[in-house]
Amino acid sequence: MQLHEFDITYIGGPTALIEIGGLRLLTDPTFDAPGKRYHFGWGTMSRKLQAPAIAGDALGRIDAVLLSHDQHDDNLDPAGRALLPSLGRVITTPSGAGRLGGSSTGLAPWASTTLTAPDGTEVRITATPCRHGPPLSRPLVGEVIGFILEWEGQDNGALWISGDTVYFKGVAEVGRRFDIGTALIHLGGVRFPVTGPARYTMNAAEAARVAREFELKTLLPIHYEGWKHFRQGRGPVEAEFADSGIADRVRWLDAGKPQTIEV
Repeated sequence: MQLHEFDITYIGGPTALIEIGGLRLLTDPTFDAPGKRYHFGWGTMSRKLQAPAIAGDALGRIDAVLLSHDQHDDNLDPAGRALLPSLGRVITTPSGAGRLGGSSTGLAPWASTTLTAPDGTEVRITATPCRHGPPLSRPLVGEVIGFILEWEGQDNGALWISGDTVYFKGVAEVGRRFDIGTALIHLGGVRFPVTGPARYTMNAAEAARVAREFELKTLLPIHYEGWKHFRQGRGPVEAEFADSGIADRVRWLDAGKPQTIEV
């Protein structure tokens, strides 16, 4: 079966529902109500500012969860964690799979697995490297991965989900190893007062660099709103994309509304 498109429904923060034929995938489940304060370790904390566009109990069947990492509540909050046993297979980091157990599969960067939907749709999932902060920060922030999704019928390249990462040599290597047409990029330029100028996710300038270097057809921004520690919202991101000359490649996702993306 050749599939030249997929559907995506943005739910909020890093959370989106991706439907590829009959395969239904959920990214980084965050379903808590707004208002709670979260501690991420080493004095860092944040507050959730908005509710998910779709409630967790309204998702329907989920075949697999693509979980970039389990150790931070802005990527897997308590409500999302409680849903995991009902959401099918979980694909995450090796250390995360060890902590979560159950139906979790751990993938190190460049390792792959294949998912098959009830209707026979097959998607190959390959983990990609992330650096969730400045150099040498991994002992503090832990393992994080992104995901390449490949299936038959992609005329313009694979789909890449960046995960929480800054631009570094591992991101550049993703572009060298794969022909990527569409990228779901975690933005926000995350910073915390206690760690000063250190940044933990991509900003718009880095996403624009990815768009140029990867020769993206479509850039889908997520992870830029809904939390206090997201420091670069849609307005500044749009301005940077316009200045960088890539605005015509960007598709903004309306929360709760499915959109079809050609590949």
